[in-house]
Amino acid sequence: MLAEPAVQLRLLGLAEVDGELARVTHAAKSLPEHAKIQALMSRRQEAADVLTAATTAADDLAVAAERAEQDLTPVRERLARDQRLVSDGSVTDTKALQGLLQEIEHLKIRISKLEDVQLEAMSAAEEAVETRDQLAVRKAEVEDQLRELVRTRDAQVAVLKEEAQALVARRKPIASSLPEALMKLYEKLRATTGMGAARLVQGKCGGCQLPITVSDLAELRKAPANQVLRCPECDRILVRTKDS
Repeated sequence: MLAEPAVQLRLLGLAEVDGELARVTHAAKSLPEHAKIQALMSRRQEAADVLTAATTAADDLAVAAERAEQDLTPVRERLARDQRLVSDGSVTDTKALQGLLQEIEHLKIRISKLEDVQLEAMSAAEEAVETRDQLAVRKAEVEDQLRELVRTRDAQVAVLKEEAQALVARRKPIASSLPEALMKLYEKLRATTGMGAARLVQGKCGGCQLPITVSDLAELRKAPANQVLRCPECDRILVRTKDS
C-alpha cells in the first residue's frame, strides 16, 4: 500500500487521539466507585431482606400480643361477674357460693398465667419493633452511602464523557483526511492490536516496543518513502520520522 509521507504522519496524530480515547474509556470503566457501588448494592439487598424478615416477625408478634389481650378479656369479665355475685349477696345457697368462690380462685390463677403470656408477648413484640427500627436505620444509612457514591461516580463519568467527546471531535477531521484504504487498514489493526499505527524510532517499533532485527530494519529503510510499512513483530503500521 502507498501513501505520501505527510499522510502517513497524520496516522500518528490519529493514533495519539485514539490512545487518549482508549485511556478515557478505560478510566470510565475502571473507576473505583463501580466496585464500591456493587458492594453497597449487595449490602442494600441484604439489609432489605433482613428488614423484611424483621418486619414480618414484628407484625406476627404484635398479633400474638393482641391475641393474648383478647384471651384475657373474657376471663377478666367472668371474674368480675363472679366477684359481683359474691359481693352483692345474690347467691345465698352455701354450696353454690362455695362453687363460685372456687371458680374465682381458678379464674385468678388463669388470669395470672394469661398475664404472664401477655407480658412475654408484649416484651417480644417491643423487642421485635426495636430490632426492625434499627435495621431500617442501617438500611437507610447504606442507601445514603450508595446515593453519594452514585453521585460521585456520575460526576466523574460526566467529566470523562466530556473529554471523550472532545477527543472524538479532534479525531473526525484527521480520519476524514486519510485515504479510505489506509483508514480501513488502520481501523482493522486498531481493533486487533489496540493501536493501528506507531512510530519507527531508532530501530524500534513504538507500538510493541520490540527492537527490529538488523535484516528487517535494512529492508524497511530501503523501502520508498511513500510505501506503508508494517512492523514485522506486531503487524502495526510503522510510520517513519526523522528519528527513525
